[in-house]
Amino acid sequence: MSNRQIIAILRGVTPAEVVAVTKVLVGAGIDMIEVPLNSPEPLVSIASLAKVFAGQAEIGAGTVLTIADVEAVKAAGGQLVVSPDSNEAVIARTRELGMKSYPGVFTPTDAFRAIKAGATGLKFFPAEVLGPSGIKAMRAVLPKDLPLYAVGGANPDNFREYFDAGCAGFGLGSYIFKPGMGLGEIESRARAAVAAYDQGQK
Repeated sequence: MSNRQIIAILRGVTPAEVVAVTKVLVGAGIDMIEVPLNSPEPLVSIASLAKVFAGQAEIGAGTVLTIADVEAVKAAGGQLVVSPDSNEAVIARTRELGMKSYPGVFTPTDAFRAIKAGATGLKFFPAEVLGPSGIKAMRAVLPKDLPLYAVGGANPDNFREYFDAGCAGFGLGSYIFKPGMGLGEIESRARAAVAAYDQGQK
């Protein structure tokens, strides 16, 4: 796997298309794949991806709100859990089951609550509201080795600003996938994201 900290958020993806979409993303160099639980039959999609891309990509769920959700994702073969909030019980159960936890945070209080519960990394959401300056201010008081992700408004045009603010990676939603987007467009956007990410790492 590439170790690029880019999470592709496939909100609205269907089981019929999810393998083809993910094949394009993995081929372009993005191998952290999130299927939000408010997508059609998300657990079916996650189970398919976990089998097809075993050893090639980290597969998981987004919009995970309850312990029951966490357990269902694990049963489907998921490896990572992304949430819009910093629910300590969800984070703790995710880690107990051996999965990675990326809760959403917006304030220092959210961030430290999530860290205490065992978060693998923090998802600053919506990043476009906080902006790089807001994230940079919080980065100063957070553990240096804890990866931060900008989600909601992050795209290849502003990766550099978020890297400079202390982010390690990004979650890309409608930029990289939305229902009806063709595979060719998904691929070109994924390659642009990978190029911007790699350039920002230099």
